[in-house]
Amino acid sequence: MKARVLVSRGLAVGMLVFAIAAAAAENSAVTVKGYVLDSACAFTKGLDKPISKQCAVSCAKAGSQLVILSEDGTIYWPIADTTPSSGQNSKLLPFAGEKVTASGRVYDRGGSKALVIAKIEAAK
Repeated sequence: MKARVLVSRGLAVGMLVFAIAAAAAENSAVTVKGYVLDSACAFTKGLDKPISKQCAVSCAKAGSQLVILSEDGTIYWPIADTTPSSGQNSKLLPFAGEKVTASGRVYDRGGSKALVIAKIEAAK
């Protein structure tokens, strides 16, 4: 009887370790190159890059979420990994309208991609 309990517990621990490893792989670290622009223009105007820095800054100050539009057209929504969460516009505002290189953890859900930014700098 004890052997069965030990085997069951071993299997449960193994499955838990596998689930944690799979979740970690889904939220892996990446580096993204792209433009910082407001989310409304990224969707409604179908832009490949911002119209201007001033436009992106104005939209952000009016409350529009800034996003990173990557070179392949993927939109990355910057998020915080804290609870309670916080907006990320302050982190992106210095780069509004510019091309950046950002690195951090990516989350993918329902076709949307979110990025917890660990580092961001102007692209070279």
